[in-house]
Amino acid sequence: MAGVSHSALRSLIVRHGGCGLLSTEMLAAHRLPSDNATISPFLRTSPEEHPLSYQLLVANPVHIPAALEKIHALGGDAVDINLGCPAPFIRRQGAGSKLSEQPDLVRQIIATTRRHTTLPLSAKIRLGTSLDEESLRSFCLLLEDEGLDFLTVHARLHREPFSRKPRWDWVGKVKEWLTIPVIANGGIFNSDDARRCLAESNADGLMLGRVMPAKPWLMAELAHELYGIGTSPAVDLPQVYAEYISLLEERFAPERRLGRLKEFTHYFSSNYPFGHHLAMAVQRSETMVEAIERAGAFFAPHTS
Repeated sequence: MAGVSHSALRSLIVRHGGCGLLSTEMLAAHRLPSDNATISPFLRTSPEEHPLSYQLLVANPVHIPAALEKIHALGGDAVDINLGCPAPFIRRQGAGSKLSEQPDLVRQIIATTRRHTTLPLSAKIRLGTSLDEESLRSFCLLLEDEGLDFLTVHARLHREPFSRKPRWDWVGKVKEWLTIPVIANGGIFNSDDARRCLAESNADGLMLGRVMPAKPWLMAELAHELYGIGTSPAVDLPQVYAEYISLLEERFAPERRLGRLKEFTHYFSSNYPFGHHLAMAVQRSETMVEAIERAGAFFAPHTS
């Protein structure tokens, strides 16, 4: 979710409702202490974005104390260790899902983090390099033993693409092994998916990722339909898009807006049968003004 789960999207989600915990983009632990929160787009937040978990990308535990000191100073509400990112450039750094191959190093990372913060501590993992119950169970118990407060499990193997059907039943295995809460992630795009996921995994909650820039109201929808919380959201797609643009203009310097609008539009366009026309029009734009004009032209026939 790098480049997507930033302040503007988080606020858009919060305003629709239903979200119990927000997350930052991946933040490199070795770089975080020197980042200037007043200008860094990765550290831009607003008072409405709480509770907010700071997601750390770690390869060496030596960087953790200073990173946590910075998170405390920023008013973070929780800390998450990324142990699941399968991107090759992240794995080459020895971080993300690569760490699952080094349990002793993971033990050091979690133990060091736990010693230096009293904030709720979580991690996100994938199922491993292969479907190996013994290996996965050992790894999950290690995380719990070192002081994790809850664990998020993305229900796919490291090399499996997002198009692969998620293995929610394997999240259920993790749930049986641990005493801490287990959160299910992967393949949840609507309320029917959410119901099936919870039924198959018995998870304590759901983490939503790539679907949120497409449907920023989905958490509110799930809260209402699955848990009876709040009301069913009324969605006006052009209005949602306009509010996102407004948030970009409020939160980011002019040179940082267009790229984020293009990323958002890539996902958001899936709400329309011919949304690829919207995505291409914005992608080819060279300025925010041009992108807004082209999006407006696309929305015009869909606006009542």
